[in-house]
Amino acid sequence: MRQQDVHDELRARLHEAAEAHEPDRARILARVERGMAAGTRSDHRATRPPVFGWVRVASATAAVAGVLAIGGYAVASAVKEKTPPQQTVAVSPTPTPSPDATTRPPVHSAVPAPSSGATHDSRRPSSSPSPTPTASGSAQAPTARGEQDGPLWSDGSVDPHSNDFWAQSNVTLKVSEQLSSLTVRLKVAQTRGVSSAGAWRSLPETDFTQTVTEDNGFLVYTWTLKEGRKVAAGEWVFAGQYNHQQGGRDAKDDRYTITGGASGKQYAVTGDFAAHDTGTGDS
Repeated sequence: MRQQDVHDELRARLHEAAEAHEPDRARILARVERGMAAGTRSDHRATRPPVFGWVRVASATAAVAGVLAIGGYAVASAVKEKTPPQQTVAVSPTPTPSPDATTRPPVHSAVPAPSSGATHDSRRPSSSPSPTPTASGSAQAPTARGEQDGPLWSDGSVDPHSNDFWAQSNVTLKVSEQLSSLTVRLKVAQTRGVSSAGAWRSLPETDFTQTVTEDNGFLVYTWTLKEGRKVAAGEWVFAGQYNHQQGGRDAKDDRYTITGGASGKQYAVTGDFAAHDTGTGDS
């Protein structure tokens, strides 16, 4: 017979003996009583103090408890040994992440999912940043050199209804094609106590953002076309009104500048408020 079979048979018998074992309580109590009676006999041991009788009772009780404990341990050992060893490793331990995984995120976590037809390598960010658009790739405001540029024609004049205490400077703009952007800036020198008295334009008010500021000795009126709005071809007026000291006022230092965009190009015009011939706006 193999040694493994001997062990299995022994465990089975121990298990059956443990289950069939029932302690004989009556017999145990009888032994305890006999021990107590023997302690009270009138021989040479009767001279011992009564405490030794209790010691013997306690020893007997401890011996019985030890026997029961050994039997229970044997049963528990037999049952435990019957448990298949492979059940103790049913759960695999969690793998320890590598140092690289703890110090940096996976490459795909920083790259958006590729669209259909694109490979992972083609979407991986390069080590150098993408070049920023150059100045030639964006629309730049040109330098204004005169009163006419492309589809823009302009003129500056002091309104004839101005008086000794109040004046109005008019900037006239003629446009030969639709504009997608427009900024008009009027600068009035703050001579003879000039202070703003209002402003207006002949185009719709809701199409423009209007501001009036003071800058380095000038009163500056600015009209900016809002994004998404258009300026149709035609003739338009932008006017700045201001108060001044009594008497005439010389407008020789007043200036205006206009920039506008049409057909993907930028144009700019500028001028003053000296007397001009009537412009036709034609090239």
